[in-house]
Amino acid sequence: MQRDNQFVGQSTAFLDAVERTSKAAPMQRPVLIIGERGTGKELIAERLHRLSSRWDEPLVTMNCAALPETLIEAELFGHEAGAFTGATRTRAGRFEEADKGTLFLDELGTLSMGAQERLLRAVEYGEVTRIGSSRPMRVNVRIVAATNEDLPAKAARGGFRSDLLDRLSFEVITLPPLRVREGDVEVLSDYFGRRMAAELGWERWPGFATHVAGQLGDYGWPGNVRELRNVIERAVYRWDDWGAPIGHVQFDPFDSPWKPDCAAGQATPAEVPPGGATSTPSAPDYDSVADLRAAVDAHERAILEHSLGRNRWNQRQTAKALGLSYDQLRHCIRKHGIAAEQA
Repeated sequence: MQRDNQFVGQSTAFLDAVERTSKAAPMQRPVLIIGERGTGKELIAERLHRLSSRWDEPLVTMNCAALPETLIEAELFGHEAGAFTGATRTRAGRFEEADKGTLFLDELGTLSMGAQERLLRAVEYGEVTRIGSSRPMRVNVRIVAATNEDLPAKAARGGFRSDLLDRLSFEVITLPPLRVREGDVEVLSDYFGRRMAAELGWERWPGFATHVAGQLGDYGWPGNVRELRNVIERAVYRWDDWGAPIGHVQFDPFDSPWKPDCAAGQATPAEVPPGGATSTPSAPDYDSVADLRAAVDAHERAILEHSLGRNRWNQRQTAKALGLSYDQLRHCIRKHGIAAEQA
């Protein structure tokens, strides 16, 4: 799948991070990118490279957490044939591959202390030595590193070299999580939704039902933009009627009444309320309820909207799922003024 390299957002926190990235890009200095998973750290690293004078040289990426500790140094600095068991031929490391370009070290906080020591020398003196060799080589590499850890706190505990942290933190770009990017959930949802609709060949983009837009805005997005993209694309491709607003969204793709029972070692149906409803919106914060009737009505409406969306506005299926008769469901719909184009 082609990786999305677009910067989409309008919040001040997001735009400030992008502006700082653009300003730091021409500098021939290391940059440290801090952010939760899914906030776009690799996109920032790519922007730093593309807007620098090194844009036509290699951008080499290495995920420090993807390799066992015993292989990280060989991957970074290369090795000579016979340097260790399995090293049947000479291999250039990532530093040599990135010469004159940019080396992006993702998950920097997972590096071993030994690798950190050798990395410090490479950053400080611009020299690397292959494992099994005694001859250092000069390299011209700009380091961009990323992590979701608190490296100063880790350095204070002795888990990360303070001198290496000083060398890599000429500029530190901290990416805001999606939950604080005011207005960006709506913008990103529309962007990902339209793109998925076009991929599926829909004739037009119907948008999201009012209650779905509310659910997207209220969700905490622990996986940030990456999670939002998956949720939106999944909702669009599962929605069969492109003529009606998307009326159902599933945040947890593993949510199912047939989840495997780890204790029993086999799949068993989860507890299902009378009528077969398997998923309803969470209960309100009871401590904040000041008007009981209004709170009950709001919760009832939310359940109706959720179930109608889940059942593609099929009222007979919805009535069955909620343990109601068709006439009872119709009464509830009229009571709350729910229209098909809203739900």
